[in-house]
Amino acid sequence: MAFLSRTFGALVLSLAASFFTPLEGGPARADENPLPLLPGLEEAVEFWKVVFTRYGASELIFHDPLQPMKIYQVVEAGENNASRRWLEKERERIGREQGLPANEKRVRSQRGVKERFASGLKLSRRYLDQMQRILLEEGLPLELAYLPLVESSFDIRARSRAGALGMWQFMPRTGRKFLRIGPSLDERIDPLESTRAAARFLKQNHQALGNWPLAITAYNHGTEGILRAIAAVGSRDLMEIIRRYESPSFGFASKSFYAEFLAAVELAKRSEEFFPNLEYHPPFPLEEMEVKRAVSLAALLKPTDIERAQFLEWNPALSPKIRDIPKGYRVKMPPEKLELFLAAYQRLTDPPRKPPKPVAVAETGGSWTRHRVAPGETLSQIAKAYQITVHEIQQANRLASAHLIAAGQHLKIPKR
Repeated sequence: MAFLSRTFGALVLSLAASFFTPLEGGPARADENPLPLLPGLEEAVEFWKVVFTRYGASELIFHDPLQPMKIYQVVEAGENNASRRWLEKERERIGREQGLPANEKRVRSQRGVKERFASGLKLSRRYLDQMQRILLEEGLPLELAYLPLVESSFDIRARSRAGALGMWQFMPRTGRKFLRIGPSLDERIDPLESTRAAARFLKQNHQALGNWPLAITAYNHGTEGILRAIAAVGSRDLMEIIRRYESPSFGFASKSFYAEFLAAVELAKRSEEFFPNLEYHPPFPLEEMEVKRAVSLAALLKPTDIERAQFLEWNPALSPKIRDIPKGYRVKMPPEKLELFLAAYQRLTDPPRKPPKPVAVAETGGSWTRHRVAPGETLSQIAKAYQITVHEIQQANRLASAHLIAAGQHLKIPKR
C-alpha cells in the first residue's frame, strides 16, 4: 500500500483566525443565544470545519486531540478502513518525529468527510422545511434541524455498527421511548416521525441538564452519562466538564460533539460559500393522514391508482412486506394525493349507512290506503301525492280542520 503524506506542523493552527466565523454573529452569553460558541471551543469548531470541507474520505488527518488544529500530517490512505495495527504504527512514528512523550496519546487520526458532508447538505433541503416546522411547534432552536448532518448526513436509512438507525440515529432502546419499532413498522426510518422523536428527546435533555451545549452533548454521550459528569465536576458548564471530567467513555467524540454540531450549522448556513454549485434536492413536502384503525394497504391503494412501491417510498417506516397499515400510523403523501387518500380511507372505514326512513308508510286496504304522516308533512302535500282532494281525506278521517294532523299519525286515503 502506498501512502502520500503532507506535513503541516503547528503552522496549520494559524488558519483558525482567518477561517473561523462565529455562529450567528459571534460568541454570546447563554441567556442571549441558546447555542453559544463557548470560550475555548473555537479551535475544536475550526477543526471540524476543516474535516467537513477540505479532506475527503481517502485522507486520514493525524492531529493533536487536545489542540485539534495542530495537524501533524494528512495521509492518503484510500477509502477502506485502515487496520488498527497500521494506525498505531503511524501514530507512533508521528509521535517520534514530533518529539512527543511515548506515554502520552497526543496523536489521533480522523478521516475526512468532505464528500459525505456535501451529500448531506444536498439531501437536507428535501426535509429541512418540515423538520424546522416540527422544532418550531416544540419551541426548540431551529438550528437543531442540522444535527443529522453530523449523525447521518440526512440518510434516512443510515445504520451504525452499534445498531443506531435512521436520520437521527436512534438506538432501539432509546427509540422505543418515542417511536414504534418492530418487524412491520420502524419509525426511526421515517424523516418526520424521527424528527418528532428527536425533538422530544432533545427537549427532555434540555429540561434535565439546563442548557443546550449539555443537551446536545448528551445526544452523543447519553443523558445519564452527562448527569454523572455534572455530579463529578460539580458544574453544568460544558467547558469545565471537558477540562476536568475523566471517564473512559467520555473521549474525543463526546468532548467535541457540540463543537462538531456548531461547525455543521455554520457550514450549512454558508453552504454556497464553502460548497459552491451544489445541486440541492428540491423540498419534498408531505401531507399526513392518521389511520384511526388498521386498514388493508392494497384496499387503500386500489382506488387511488398509486403503485405500492411509490407509496412505500413516501412511507419508508413501513416494511416492504406489510399488508395492513397499523392503527395510529400517519400515512405520508404529496399534497396533491391527499384528497384521493381521504376518499379511499373513508370508503374503507365509514360504517354502512342505514337506508333513509321513508317519508311516508302506506298500507293498502280494500277501498283505501293507509298513510303514516311524516315530520313536517301537510295535508295538502298528502292529497297531492295521492291525487285526491284535502276534503276527501278530511271526510275519511273525520278531521275538523286540515291543520290538525301530527307526525306519526295514520290516515286513511280513499281510493278512486
